[in-house]
Amino acid sequence: MPKSATADQQANNQQVLQLVSSLLDAFDRPLVVTDRSGKILFTNFHAQERLNAKGLSAKPDLNLFVDILHSDRQQILQQLEAGEQELNMPIDFASEVQRARVRWLPEPDWLVTYLEPAPQEAPADEAEMRQTVQELMQEREITYRNLLAAYLRLQEVNRQKTVFLASAAHELKTPLAVMKGYYDLLLTGSLGKLDDRQRDILLESKESCDRLIRLVSMFLNYSALESGKLILQLRENDLRDCVKDLTCRWQDAFQRAKVRLDIQIHPELGPFKFDYQKVQQCVANFLDNALKHTPAQGCVTLIAEPHFWERRISEAAPSSDRRRGGRNRPNSVLVSVSDTGSGIAAEFHQEIFEEFVRVDPSSSGMGLGLAITKRLIQAHRGKVWVDSVVGHGSSFSFLLPTNAE
Repeated sequence: MPKSATADQQANNQQVLQLVSSLLDAFDRPLVVTDRSGKILFTNFHAQERLNAKGLSAKPDLNLFVDILHSDRQQILQQLEAGEQELNMPIDFASEVQRARVRWLPEPDWLVTYLEPAPQEAPADEAEMRQTVQELMQEREITYRNLLAAYLRLQEVNRQKTVFLASAAHELKTPLAVMKGYYDLLLTGSLGKLDDRQRDILLESKESCDRLIRLVSMFLNYSALESGKLILQLRENDLRDCVKDLTCRWQDAFQRAKVRLDIQIHPELGPFKFDYQKVQQCVANFLDNALKHTPAQGCVTLIAEPHFWERRISEAAPSSDRRRGGRNRPNSVLVSVSDTGSGIAAEFHQEIFEEFVRVDPSSSGMGLGLAITKRLIQAHRGKVWVDSVVGHGSSFSFLLPTNAE
Protein backbone atom coordinates (compact mmCIF):
# COMPACT_ATOMS: atom_id res chain seq x y z
CA MET A 1 0.00 0.00 0.00
CA PRO A 2 1.39 3.46 -0.84
CA LYS A 3 2.52 5.61 2.02
CA SER A 4 0.03 8.34 1.13
CA ALA A 5 -2.91 5.91 1.42
CA THR A 6 -1.67 4.63 4.76
CA ALA A 7 -1.29 8.16 6.05
CA ASP A 8 -4.80 9.03 4.90
CA GLN A 9 -6.23 5.98 6.68
CA GLN A 10 -4.41 6.86 9.89
CA ALA A 11 -5.71 10.40 9.64
CA ASN A 12 -9.25 9.16 9.18
CA ASN A 13 -8.90 6.83 12.17
CA GLN A 14 -7.55 9.71 14.23
CA GLN A 15 -10.52 11.87 13.26
CA VAL A 16 -12.93 9.06 14.21
CA LEU A 17 -11.24 8.68 17.61
CA GLN A 18 -11.40 12.41 18.22
CA LEU A 19 -15.09 12.46 17.26
CA VAL A 20 -15.87 9.55 19.59
CA SER A 21 -13.85 11.15 22.37
CA SER A 22 -15.78 14.41 22.05
CA LEU A 23 -19.08 12.49 22.12
CA LEU A 24 -18.04 10.64 25.26
CA ASP A 25 -17.54 13.94 27.06
CA ALA A 26 -21.32 14.19 27.23
CA PHE A 27 -21.36 11.28 29.73
CA ASP A 28 -21.56 12.40 33.34
CA ARG A 29 -19.32 9.60 34.64
CA PRO A 30 -15.67 8.66 33.89
CA LEU A 31 -15.24 6.40 30.86
CA VAL A 32 -12.06 4.81 29.48
CA VAL A 33 -11.81 2.96 26.15
CA THR A 34 -8.84 0.64 25.52
CA ASP A 35 -7.82 -1.99 23.04
CA ARG A 36 -7.40 -5.68 23.84
CA SER A 37 -3.94 -5.18 25.30
CA GLY A 38 -5.18 -2.49 27.70
CA LYS A 39 -3.70 0.45 25.79
CA ILE A 40 -5.72 3.65 26.33
CA LEU A 41 -7.40 4.72 23.09
CA PHE A 42 -9.35 7.66 24.45
CA THR A 43 -11.05 8.93 27.60
CA ASN A 44 -13.77 11.41 28.30
CA PHE A 45 -13.36 14.60 30.31
CA HIS A 46 -14.43 13.06 33.67
CA ALA A 47 -12.03 10.14 33.28
CA GLN A 48 -9.19 12.50 32.42
CA GLU A 49 -9.81 14.35 35.69
CA ARG A 50 -9.65 11.07 37.62
CA LEU A 51 -6.42 10.09 35.91
CA ASN A 52 -4.93 13.52 36.67
CA ALA A 53 -5.89 13.17 40.34
CA LYS A 54 -4.10 9.85 40.45
CA GLY A 55 -1.09 11.19 38.56
CA LEU A 56 -1.45 8.70 35.73
CA SER A 57 -2.21 11.01 32.82
CA ALA A 58 1.48 11.85 32.33
CA LYS A 59 2.48 8.20 32.08
CA PRO A 60 3.28 7.46 28.39
CA ASP A 61 2.59 3.71 28.44
CA LEU A 62 -0.55 3.84 30.64
CA ASN A 63 -2.25 0.42 30.74
CA LEU A 64 -5.77 -0.41 31.93
CA PHE A 65 -4.90 -3.76 33.50
CA VAL A 66 -1.62 -2.76 35.12
CA ASP A 67 -2.20 0.81 36.26
CA ILE A 68 -5.95 1.05 36.86
CA LEU A 69 -7.46 -2.37 37.50
CA HIS A 70 -4.36 -4.04 38.94
CA SER A 71 -5.69 -7.36 37.64
CA ASP A 72 -4.61 -10.12 35.30
CA ARG A 73 -5.45 -9.27 31.70
CA GLN A 74 -5.86 -12.85 30.53
CA GLN A 75 -8.31 -13.71 33.32
CA ILE A 76 -10.48 -10.69 32.60
CA LEU A 77 -10.56 -11.39 28.84
CA GLN A 78 -11.46 -15.04 29.42
CA GLN A 79 -14.45 -14.08 31.57
CA LEU A 80 -15.69 -11.55 29.04
CA GLU A 81 -15.24 -13.89 26.08
CA ALA A 82 -17.01 -16.66 28.02
CA GLY A 83 -20.21 -14.63 27.97
CA GLU A 84 -19.98 -12.24 30.91
CA GLN A 85 -21.61 -9.02 29.77
CA GLU A 86 -20.03 -6.90 32.48
CA LEU A 87 -17.40 -7.34 35.19
CA ASN A 88 -17.67 -5.33 38.40
CA MET A 89 -14.28 -4.89 40.03
CA PRO A 90 -13.45 -2.87 43.16
CA ILE A 91 -10.41 -0.59 42.77
CA ASP A 92 -8.48 1.79 45.00
CA PHE A 93 -8.43 4.88 42.83
CA ALA A 94 -7.43 8.38 43.89
CA SER A 95 -7.45 7.55 47.61
CA GLU A 96 -11.07 6.36 47.54
CA VAL A 97 -12.74 3.02 47.03
CA GLN A 98 -14.34 2.90 43.61
CA ARG A 99 -15.74 0.36 41.22
CA ALA A 100 -14.76 -0.39 37.64
CA ARG A 101 -17.39 -1.80 35.33
CA VAL A 102 -15.69 -3.45 32.34
CA ARG A 103 -17.53 -4.33 29.13
CA TRP A 104 -16.25 -5.87 25.88
CA LEU A 105 -17.24 -4.60 22.43
CA PRO A 106 -16.48 -7.58 20.15
CA GLU A 107 -16.75 -5.79 16.79
CA PRO A 108 -13.93 -3.24 17.31
CA ASP A 109 -12.41 -5.51 20.01
CA TRP A 110 -12.44 -2.68 22.53
CA LEU A 111 -12.85 -2.66 26.31
CA VAL A 112 -15.08 0.03 27.76
CA THR A 113 -14.53 0.77 31.45
CA TYR A 114 -16.77 2.93 33.65
CA LEU A 115 -15.25 4.36 36.82
CA GLU A 116 -17.75 5.16 39.56
CA PRO A 117 -17.95 5.25 43.37
CA ALA A 118 -18.40 1.86 44.97
CA PRO A 119 -21.93 1.25 46.33
CA GLN A 120 -22.01 1.80 50.05
CA GLU A 121 -23.27 -0.98 52.22
CA ALA A 122 -26.39 -0.17 54.16
CA PRO A 123 -25.87 0.47 57.89
CA ALA A 124 -26.65 -2.39 60.21
CA ASP A 125 -29.79 -0.74 61.54
CA GLU A 126 -31.04 -0.05 58.00
CA ALA A 127 -30.38 -3.64 56.98
CA GLU A 128 -32.27 -4.84 60.04
CA MET A 129 -35.13 -2.51 59.24
CA ARG A 130 -35.32 -3.84 55.69
CA GLN A 131 -35.34 -7.38 56.99
CA THR A 132 -38.07 -6.48 59.47
CA VAL A 133 -40.16 -4.85 56.73
CA GLN A 134 -39.72 -7.92 54.56
CA GLU A 135 -40.78 -10.20 57.40
CA LEU A 136 -43.83 -8.02 58.05
CA MET A 137 -44.77 -8.18 54.38
CA GLN A 138 -44.50 -11.95 54.46
CA GLU A 139 -46.60 -12.12 57.62
CA ARG A 140 -49.21 -9.85 56.03
CA GLU A 141 -49.35 -12.11 52.98
CA ILE A 142 -49.79 -15.16 55.19
CA THR A 143 -52.49 -13.39 57.22
CA TYR A 144 -54.29 -12.34 54.06
CA ARG A 145 -54.29 -15.91 52.75
CA ASN A 146 -55.53 -17.24 56.08
CA LEU A 147 -58.32 -14.65 56.18
CA LEU A 148 -59.29 -15.46 52.60
CA ALA A 149 -59.41 -19.17 53.43
CA ALA A 150 -61.49 -18.47 56.55
CA TYR A 151 -63.84 -16.24 54.53
CA LEU A 152 -64.33 -18.97 51.93
CA ARG A 153 -65.03 -21.50 54.68
CA LEU A 154 -67.60 -19.14 56.23
CA GLN A 155 -69.20 -18.66 52.84
CA GLU A 156 -69.50 -22.42 52.46
CA VAL A 157 -70.94 -22.77 55.97
CA ASN A 158 -73.44 -20.00 55.21
CA ARG A 159 -74.41 -21.74 51.97
CA GLN A 160 -74.92 -25.05 53.80
CA LYS A 161 -77.02 -23.24 56.43
CA THR A 162 -79.23 -21.78 53.71
CA VAL A 163 -79.60 -25.17 52.02
CA PHE A 164 -80.45 -26.78 55.36
CA LEU A 165 -83.10 -24.14 56.15
CA ALA A 166 -84.65 -24.56 52.73
CA SER A 167 -84.68 -28.36 52.99
CA ALA A 168 -86.14 -28.33 56.50
CA ALA A 169 -88.79 -25.79 55.50
CA HIS A 170 -89.83 -27.85 52.49
CA GLU A 171 -90.10 -30.97 54.65
CA LEU A 172 -92.29 -29.13 57.20
CA LYS A 173 -94.50 -27.37 54.69
CA THR A 174 -96.62 -30.37 53.62
CA PRO A 175 -97.43 -31.85 57.07
CA LEU A 176 -98.28 -28.41 58.43
CA ALA A 177 -100.66 -27.81 55.55
CA VAL A 178 -102.36 -31.14 56.32
CA MET A 179 -102.63 -30.25 60.01
CA LYS A 180 -104.13 -26.86 59.18
CA GLY A 181 -106.68 -28.53 56.91
CA TYR A 182 -107.77 -30.88 59.67
CA TYR A 183 -108.08 -28.00 62.16
CA ASP A 184 -110.30 -26.11 59.73
CA LEU A 185 -112.39 -29.23 59.17
CA LEU A 186 -112.84 -29.84 62.89
CA LEU A 187 -113.74 -26.20 63.56
CA THR A 188 -116.52 -26.28 60.93
CA GLY A 189 -118.24 -29.05 62.91
CA SER A 190 -118.26 -31.44 59.97
CA LEU A 191 -116.82 -34.24 62.14
CA GLY A 192 -119.05 -33.62 65.13
CA LYS A 193 -120.30 -30.86 67.37
CA LEU A 194 -117.72 -29.15 69.60
CA ASP A 195 -118.25 -27.63 72.99
CA ASP A 196 -116.69 -24.31 73.92
CA ARG A 197 -113.63 -25.83 75.60
CA GLN A 198 -112.89 -28.09 72.64
CA ARG A 199 -113.27 -25.16 70.24
CA ASP A 200 -110.89 -23.00 72.31
CA ILE A 201 -108.29 -25.78 72.32
CA LEU A 202 -108.61 -26.27 68.56
CA LEU A 203 -108.41 -22.52 67.93
CA GLU A 204 -105.26 -22.23 70.00
CA SER A 205 -103.74 -25.25 68.23
CA LYS A 206 -104.68 -23.82 64.84
CA GLU A 207 -103.11 -20.50 65.78
CA SER A 208 -99.87 -22.28 66.69
CA CYS A 209 -100.04 -24.18 63.40
CA ASP A 210 -100.52 -20.92 61.50
CA ARG A 211 -97.49 -19.48 63.27
CA LEU A 212 -95.41 -22.48 62.21
CA ILE A 213 -96.64 -22.10 58.63
CA ARG A 214 -95.59 -18.44 58.64
CA LEU A 215 -92.22 -19.43 60.07
CA VAL A 216 -91.72 -22.04 57.34
CA SER A 217 -92.70 -19.50 54.69
CA MET A 218 -90.26 -17.07 56.25
CA PHE A 219 -87.45 -19.64 56.05
CA LEU A 220 -88.24 -20.37 52.41
CA ASN A 221 -88.19 -16.69 51.50
CA TYR A 222 -84.98 -16.14 53.45
CA SER A 223 -83.31 -19.05 51.64
CA ALA A 224 -84.47 -17.70 48.29
CA LEU A 225 -83.16 -14.23 49.14
CA GLU A 226 -79.80 -15.56 50.33
CA SER A 227 -79.30 -17.73 47.24
CA GLY A 228 -80.50 -15.00 44.86
CA LYS A 229 -83.32 -17.21 43.56
CA LEU A 230 -86.24 -15.04 44.66
CA ILE A 231 -88.70 -14.53 41.81
CA LEU A 232 -91.55 -12.06 42.18
CA GLN A 233 -94.86 -13.01 40.63
CA LEU A 234 -95.88 -9.53 39.51
CA ARG A 235 -99.50 -9.49 38.39
CA GLU A 236 -102.39 -7.04 38.46
CA ASN A 237 -103.80 -7.46 41.99
CA ASP A 238 -106.13 -5.52 44.26
CA LEU A 239 -104.44 -4.52 47.51
CA ARG A 240 -107.85 -4.23 49.23
CA ASP A 241 -108.53 -7.93 48.64
CA CYS A 242 -104.99 -8.78 49.72
CA VAL A 243 -105.33 -6.95 53.05
CA LYS A 244 -108.91 -8.06 53.76
CA ASP A 245 -108.06 -11.69 53.07
CA LEU A 246 -105.14 -11.49 55.48
CA THR A 247 -106.90 -9.65 58.31
CA CYS A 248 -109.77 -12.12 58.29
CA ARG A 249 -107.32 -14.82 59.26
CA TRP A 250 -105.86 -12.65 62.03
CA GLN A 251 -109.10 -11.64 63.73
CA ASP A 252 -109.19 -14.71 65.99
CA ALA A 253 -105.58 -14.17 67.14
CA PHE A 254 -106.28 -10.56 68.05
CA GLN A 255 -109.50 -11.45 69.87
CA ARG A 256 -107.75 -14.13 71.92
CA ALA A 257 -105.04 -11.59 72.89
CA LYS A 258 -107.77 -9.02 73.70
CA VAL A 259 -106.20 -6.50 71.32
CA ARG A 260 -108.43 -4.48 69.01
CA LEU A 261 -107.54 -4.58 65.29
CA ASP A 262 -108.66 -1.43 63.45
CA ILE A 263 -108.53 -1.72 59.64
CA GLN A 264 -108.69 1.40 57.48
CA ILE A 265 -108.56 0.70 53.73
CA HIS A 266 -109.01 3.64 51.39
CA PRO A 267 -111.82 3.04 48.87
CA GLU A 268 -109.86 4.57 45.98
CA LEU A 269 -107.11 1.94 46.00
CA GLY A 270 -106.90 0.60 42.47
CA PRO A 271 -105.25 -2.55 41.11
CA PHE A 272 -101.52 -2.49 40.28
CA LYS A 273 -98.75 -5.01 39.75
CA PHE A 274 -97.33 -6.67 42.85
CA ASP A 275 -96.66 -10.15 44.22
CA TYR A 276 -99.84 -11.05 46.14
CA GLN A 277 -98.26 -13.64 48.46
CA LYS A 278 -95.07 -11.66 49.18
CA VAL A 279 -96.89 -8.42 50.03
CA GLN A 280 -99.36 -10.35 52.15
CA GLN A 281 -96.46 -11.87 54.06
CA CYS A 282 -94.97 -8.40 54.64
CA VAL A 283 -98.23 -7.17 56.14
CA ALA A 284 -98.49 -10.37 58.20
CA ASN A 285 -94.98 -9.77 59.59
CA PHE A 286 -96.05 -6.27 60.66
CA LEU A 287 -99.23 -7.59 62.29
CA ASP A 288 -97.39 -10.39 64.06
CA ASN A 289 -94.79 -7.96 65.36
CA ALA A 290 -97.48 -5.50 66.54
CA LEU A 291 -99.52 -8.21 68.26
CA LYS A 292 -96.49 -9.51 70.19
CA HIS A 293 -95.64 -6.06 71.57
CA THR A 294 -99.13 -4.69 72.27
CA PRO A 295 -100.56 -5.39 75.74
CA ALA A 296 -104.13 -6.52 76.34
CA GLN A 297 -106.77 -3.84 75.79
CA GLY A 298 -104.38 -2.17 73.35
CA CYS A 299 -105.06 -1.32 69.72
CA VAL A 300 -103.34 -2.10 66.40
CA THR A 301 -104.28 0.01 63.39
CA LEU A 302 -103.71 -1.07 59.79
CA ILE A 303 -103.95 1.67 57.15
CA ALA A 304 -103.71 1.23 53.37
CA GLU A 305 -104.10 4.36 51.26
CA PRO A 306 -102.87 6.03 48.06
CA HIS A 307 -99.74 8.11 48.48
CA PHE A 308 -97.67 10.57 46.48
CA TRP A 309 -94.03 9.50 46.56
CA GLU A 310 -92.05 12.47 45.27
CA ARG A 311 -88.84 10.47 44.81
CA ARG A 312 -90.64 8.49 42.12
CA ILE A 313 -91.19 11.57 39.91
CA SER A 314 -88.69 11.43 37.04
CA GLU A 315 -89.38 14.97 35.84
CA ALA A 316 -90.45 17.18 38.72
CA ALA A 317 -92.84 19.94 37.78
CA PRO A 318 -91.97 23.54 38.72
CA SER A 319 -93.14 24.64 42.15
CA SER A 320 -95.50 27.24 40.66
CA ASP A 321 -97.26 24.54 38.60
CA ARG A 322 -97.61 22.39 41.70
CA ARG A 323 -99.31 25.20 43.58
CA ARG A 324 -101.73 25.82 40.72
CA GLY A 325 -102.38 22.11 40.21
CA GLY A 326 -103.05 21.47 43.86
CA ARG A 327 -102.31 18.05 45.27
CA ASN A 328 -100.06 15.74 43.25
CA ARG A 329 -101.51 12.59 41.82
CA PRO A 330 -100.72 9.45 43.90
CA ASN A 331 -98.08 7.19 42.42
CA SER A 332 -97.72 4.65 45.23
CA VAL A 333 -99.54 2.88 48.06
CA LEU A 334 -98.75 3.43 51.72
CA VAL A 335 -99.34 0.55 54.13
CA SER A 336 -98.71 1.13 57.82
CA VAL A 337 -99.33 -0.89 60.98
CA SER A 338 -99.36 1.09 64.22
CA ASP A 339 -99.56 -0.27 67.76
CA THR A 340 -99.88 1.04 71.31
CA GLY A 341 -96.96 -0.95 72.66
CA SER A 342 -93.84 0.13 74.51
CA GLY A 343 -92.12 1.61 71.46
CA ILE A 344 -88.56 1.29 70.13
CA ALA A 345 -85.59 3.50 70.95
CA ALA A 346 -84.27 5.60 68.06
CA GLU A 347 -80.88 3.86 67.97
CA PHE A 348 -82.59 0.59 66.97
CA HIS A 349 -84.69 1.97 64.11
CA GLN A 350 -82.22 0.80 61.45
CA GLU A 351 -80.84 -2.21 63.29
CA ILE A 352 -84.18 -4.04 63.63
CA PHE A 353 -84.34 -4.51 59.85
CA GLU A 354 -81.18 -6.65 59.91
CA GLU A 355 -81.17 -10.46 60.09
CA PHE A 356 -81.47 -12.14 63.50
CA VAL A 357 -81.77 -8.85 65.41
CA ARG A 358 -84.21 -8.63 68.32
CA VAL A 359 -84.46 -5.49 70.43
CA ASP A 360 -86.08 -7.46 73.26
CA PRO A 361 -84.19 -10.76 73.73
CA SER A 362 -87.04 -12.15 75.84
CA SER A 363 -89.52 -11.88 72.97
CA SER A 364 -90.30 -14.84 70.72
CA GLY A 365 -89.25 -15.05 67.11
CA MET A 366 -86.09 -15.51 65.03
CA GLY A 367 -85.46 -11.86 64.19
CA LEU A 368 -86.06 -12.51 60.48
CA GLY A 369 -89.53 -11.07 59.87
CA LEU A 370 -88.59 -7.42 59.47
CA ALA A 371 -85.39 -8.24 57.59
CA ILE A 372 -87.30 -10.31 55.05
CA THR A 373 -90.00 -7.64 54.80
CA LYS A 374 -87.39 -5.01 53.99
CA ARG A 375 -85.80 -7.09 51.22
CA LEU A 376 -89.15 -8.08 49.73
CA ILE A 377 -90.35 -4.48 49.63
CA GLN A 378 -87.05 -3.37 48.11
CA ALA A 379 -87.47 -6.08 45.48
CA HIS A 380 -90.76 -4.31 44.59
CA ARG A 381 -88.77 -1.03 44.25
CA GLY A 382 -90.38 0.15 47.48
CA LYS A 383 -89.29 1.55 50.81
CA VAL A 384 -89.79 0.40 54.41
CA TRP A 385 -89.21 2.24 57.69
CA VAL A 386 -90.37 2.62 61.29
CA ASP A 387 -91.52 5.60 63.36
CA SER A 388 -91.45 5.01 67.07
CA VAL A 389 -91.03 6.76 70.40
CA VAL A 390 -90.37 4.86 73.60
CA GLY A 391 -93.58 4.64 75.61
CA HIS A 392 -95.81 5.77 72.73
CA GLY A 393 -95.95 2.73 70.44
CA SER A 394 -94.54 2.07 66.98
CA SER A 395 -95.66 2.50 63.39
CA PHE A 396 -94.13 0.27 60.69
CA SER A 397 -94.74 1.39 57.13
CA PHE A 398 -93.83 0.55 53.56
CA LEU A 399 -94.41 2.15 50.17
CA LEU A 400 -95.15 0.26 46.97
CA PRO A 401 -94.93 2.13 43.64
CA THR A 402 -98.08 1.75 41.53
CA ASN A 403 -96.67 3.19 38.30
CA ALA A 404 -94.72 1.09 35.80
CA GLU A 405 -91.33 2.83 36.04
